[in-house]
Amino acid sequence: MPVVVVSSPRFVDHVTPVGHPERPERAEVMEAVAARFAGQGGEVVEPRLATDDDLARVHTPEHIAAIVAARGRATMIDADTFTSPESDEIARLAAGAVLTAVDRVLDGGPRSRALVMVRPPGHHAEADRAMGFCLYNNIAIGAAYARSRGCARVAIVDYDVHHGNGTQWIFYADPTVLFVSSHQYPYYPGTGAAGETGRGAGAGFTLNIPLAAGTRDEEIERLYAEVAIPRVKAFKPDLLMISAGFDAHQQDPLGQLRMTTAGFGRLTGALVAMADHVCDGKVVLVTEGGYDLRALSECLDAVIAVCR
Repeated sequence: MPVVVVSSPRFVDHVTPVGHPERPERAEVMEAVAARFAGQGGEVVEPRLATDDDLARVHTPEHIAAIVAARGRATMIDADTFTSPESDEIARLAAGAVLTAVDRVLDGGPRSRALVMVRPPGHHAEADRAMGFCLYNNIAIGAAYARSRGCARVAIVDYDVHHGNGTQWIFYADPTVLFVSSHQYPYYPGTGAAGETGRGAGAGFTLNIPLAAGTRDEEIERLYAEVAIPRVKAFKPDLLMISAGFDAHQQDPLGQLRMTTAGFGRLTGALVAMADHVCDGKVVLVTEGGYDLRALSECLDAVIAVCR
């Protein structure tokens, strides 16, 4: 099955304050990418809404209730994280888009891939709290759903400039989900040291690759080739999921890593090629950060190209 894109024009309806980097214009970029893809004969799939049961695989009832309670009004959760009247529904649509993609990939043949283009992002959301622009942890909800569908092992690789603290802590004691993150360090949210490797039965199933500000394509690609990819291969996942944050791009206003669009294409291509050998090429990519609109557009196009 060729790559499918899962997205919706409705992601513009999660509204943040003027000047906020995670702004509705990001959804307009995603919609333009989806339209170009469809114009080239690609399939764009509308997502379903995640239910309370879907969310509850990784989030506490109290957290879900707190986001539901904000329906119909604008609220500030913390200095970075806001809701608008429709945010709970749109965040459920973002999580549901990952579930839609997981179904398409697991039900498809070898080399099935899906790119999920959504906002708000998810990887900072912890089991019991929203933070870092994120309300629900989209990729974690998708990984837990894949496990419920019969995947014995799921690998999550996160190359966003920020450490995916929410995803790490949700699966920190779980040996069935491997979490690999490369990220600028030290940097927000302050987690992601190399010594954070898992707890209890999950010890050894978290791999953090901290990167100094200014790190470029070549070094990041080397670390993936020598460290990250061999670890994922050894894990032998049934599904590879990628937190595809593009704020490590050299044009991004938030991060200080120096990746290029071509570098993101090569890095994603290496991960997809690895998946061809370890999990029948089954890959679900989920957007996270990426706040320079031109770089976001170019990186999404590059990812689609290497997934075809």
